Amino acid sequence: MVAPHVIPLTPAADPPELAAEKAALRQSALARRAGIAPKGKGRALAAIVLEHCPPPPGAIVAGFWPMGDEIDLRPLLRSLEARGHAIGLPVTPPRGAPLLFRRWRSAEELVPGRFGTSVPPDSAPLLRPDWLLVPLLAFDRRGARLGYGGGYYDRTLATLPGATAIGVAYAAQELPAIPTGPNDRMLAGIATELGYLPSERS
Repeated sequence: MVAPHVIPLTPAADPPELAAEKAALRQSALARRAGIAPKGKGRALAAIVLEHCPPPPGAIVAGFWPMGDEIDLRPLLRSLEARGHAIGLPVTPPRGAPLLFRRWRSAEELVPGRFGTSVPPDSAPLLRPDWLLVPLLAFDRRGARLGYGGGYYDRTLATLPGATAIGVAYAAQELPAIPTGPNDRMLAGIATELGYLPSERS
């Protein structure tokens, strides 16, 4: 069954063969991720990022509020907030537009967003991140990422030249190779509960 937050790929985004390959891979990646035991892995991820690939002092960090079977990013977000980083969470706009990021503070309540997301209220200020933690369904060591199919992060990263994008995932989400097209943005590296993998293109 397709998860409620999986967004169908716009047909024109990729050649039909590549679109079909990605769609099939998404379904197997969703099933694989659903079988991962999450206990303790969010805290382990936080420790890896803080030790091996922390954002530079003063960086504005974009994270995300985990949903479904995604790895729990909340321990890391709280640690980064405690270190003085401004944290933004993504707000999903209509299809075709890049993500917006609103300021998150741990003491404030989130509200429901599109596709089952949890987001800061409209009163929270907008931020322009320069260091992003990016969700994914699968990754490879080149820094290629399989997303949910809406293209939101690819469009967003295209509007943030010079920003650093780190994928966050369970180690078991790694694949030998992710199919990519001309619009796919590569990541600087992947952080998992087992370690940090700099992109082989970095």
